[in-house]
Amino acid sequence: MAVLDECTHGLVELSAVLASGTIGRDLALRAALEAAAREADREEVEECLLQAYLFLGFPTVLRAFAIWRELDGSPELAGTGSSEWPTWRQRGVRLCRRIYGRAYGKLRYNVRRLHPDLDRWMIEEGYGKVLCRPGLDPRTRELCIVSQLAVTGYLPQLHSHLRGALNVGADPADVEESLALALSHVPDEAHGAEASRLLARVLDQHRRACSPPHDGKRSGDS
Repeated sequence: MAVLDECTHGLVELSAVLASGTIGRDLALRAALEAAAREADREEVEECLLQAYLFLGFPTVLRAFAIWRELDGSPELAGTGSSEWPTWRQRGVRLCRRIYGRAYGKLRYNVRRLHPDLDRWMIEEGYGKVLCRPGLDPRTRELCIVSQLAVTGYLPQLHSHLRGALNVGADPADVEESLALALSHVPDEAHGAEASRLLARVLDQHRRACSPPHDGKRSGDS
């Protein structure tokens, strides 16, 4: 049974199509954009497309926007500019901590080991500039990211954002449906099975973390 609201469903589906490699077949993307636009407002659709450059790259997003402009017919937009750049690091740290929870320190350490500039760009560019933009709430953004990572097969990052979606308020059923939508665009059954096993582990950890502590008493003890 579907649990995602129609707006989120459309954006998660759009995210999967963007990531699925059908971008060269514009009809699939056009259909996904039209479906999303029936349930989401223009800003929500555009934020879904904009954030995709972090995970899918500029070429994918440029082509998606070319099709979207044909459908939307809106005039040239002003954009937000970069006047808020001094706040990007501060708000990026806050959002990244919220998404990663107890794993935040380990994430920062591991990325810094790869290259310190990657760590800075992740926080300032990824989390501060892009994922903190208004227009989409963190829950919807994370479910769309889950969809993209499930299709592209980056399982370590998928693991992080499955947990991240739960950490920012998505219900387990929301995450399960988002993953199922994404995997419907993945023909590789082995990949789908691996992603499903990963979700099962994440949900099991989440349920155990949310369970009330056991005090060691048996039922009936006083």
